[in-house]
Amino acid sequence: MTAQPVESARLLLDMREIQKKFAGIPALTEATLQVRAGEVHALIGQNGAGKSTLIKVLTGYHRKDAGVALFQGRPFEAGSPHEAQLSGISTIYQEVNLVPLRSVAENICLGREKRRYGLLDWSAMNADAERLLSRFSILIDVRRPLGDFNTATQQMVAIARAIGFSARLVIMDEPTSSLDEREVAVLFNVIRQLKAEGVSVIFVSHKLDELFEVCDRVTIMRDGRTVRSAEMEDISKLELVAAMLGRDVSVVEGHATAFGERDRSKLGDVLFSARGLAAGQSVRRVSFDVRRGEIAGFAGLLGAGRTETARLVFGADPLSAGDMTIENSPYRPAGPADAIAAGMGFCTEDRKAEGIVPEMTVAENVTLALLPKISRNGVLSETRQREIVERFIRELGIKCSGPNQRVRELSGGNQQKVLLARWLAMNPKLLILDEPTRGIDVGAKGEIQRLIRRLADEGLGVLMISSELEEVIEGADRIFVLREGISVAELEGDAANEKDVIAAMAHGGSPAEV
Repeated sequence: MTAQPVESARLLLDMREIQKKFAGIPALTEATLQVRAGEVHALIGQNGAGKSTLIKVLTGYHRKDAGVALFQGRPFEAGSPHEAQLSGISTIYQEVNLVPLRSVAENICLGREKRRYGLLDWSAMNADAERLLSRFSILIDVRRPLGDFNTATQQMVAIARAIGFSARLVIMDEPTSSLDEREVAVLFNVIRQLKAEGVSVIFVSHKLDELFEVCDRVTIMRDGRTVRSAEMEDISKLELVAAMLGRDVSVVEGHATAFGERDRSKLGDVLFSARGLAAGQSVRRVSFDVRRGEIAGFAGLLGAGRTETARLVFGADPLSAGDMTIENSPYRPAGPADAIAAGMGFCTEDRKAEGIVPEMTVAENVTLALLPKISRNGVLSETRQREIVERFIRELGIKCSGPNQRVRELSGGNQQKVLLARWLAMNPKLLILDEPTRGIDVGAKGEIQRLIRRLADEGLGVLMISSELEEVIEGADRIFVLREGISVAELEGDAANEKDVIAAMAHGGSPAEV
């Protein structure tokens, strides 16, 4: 089904038949995106569908090879992201892209600093930052460094900065990925406020419920093409998913995740055990264990201590109390190197900041942790590297032009597969996955979920953290619920249902004796 054109006079943005190639491989093929003035427009598709490339063409990060782009009725082609911003197009990326050592006010006013008598007017900038943040009901000391605040607050600062440029079009790429339910509600109120003021919003999200709550229209992309555009009221969730996957509605109906049923009787003995872990206020008393071949899940609200616990296990942060064992031997890592030596791998929550090295190639990223094992006298065996990388590209289905393609050019789902390949190349015993499908579309999410199950079926122990409840419930063999830094419940079998998990997350109780 093709995209339906919109009357030109009503359009703020009109991109038609946009084409873009990288190394001769088409990333966009006659892609179309039309956004009305004062509307919230959803842009969705699988990872690799071309959403990010189309946005980067619009914002001057890439130059299109062919096609027409009109903004506010005039031909438009930004030479850089800054030029696009000055033209009235602001972008908020999924991973917060600000300066953590600078103050909140400096970050919000970055690129539009206020001056008086040639000097920075700190009072005016602080007042402006406070005014913009107040629209989000965020009351913080804007003079403090941005890095002092949690990811959710940093995300709000990024949004405030974009709005501060008096944009006519605001692009939000997975803006709710780091926000809790209250913060999401505040963001949606701000989006509605922008709409009322005549500002258009391009809303990129893999969370379908959010699209129906806040968006007016949707554009669906697949394989670099625009396959459908529609009013939100004229399309169902199943039709959205089917269009993204290129399948019939009946094929995708009834499947929440791709994990499927697992036979828990085949799980092995205890591989890893933790008792009474503690570190500051974020982790106060957490106990859990993981068996061989088991997917153990962490559930909890934002700030429950799930990621902080995983970092303690991997030695990324120091442990102040508690005991751990791996294969019945005492385990207390002094750092990640000890965890890796013990047979652990850790795919972090923020793959761009703490996982991939964007400017390195796929091959270099996959073998990064493996270099000592495939080098001799400090010289890398390129033959061995190529064999390993090609095997994982094939086995994990990494979509790339080849091992030498830069990883920053890959879609989010394929970047996640590169990270998985890095740790799988180390032949780990326990793999920690923190938000493994965060910011990944339905199709790529299914691939990652099937891969996690296959790895567990092959005997790998998996500790999975996910903010998507259905992913934990359907994917984990056992669920450990954390609340305010304490493990409050261990659920499995029929007890691992949405009602009981939510009750434990909300009300807690005695720490689970596991």
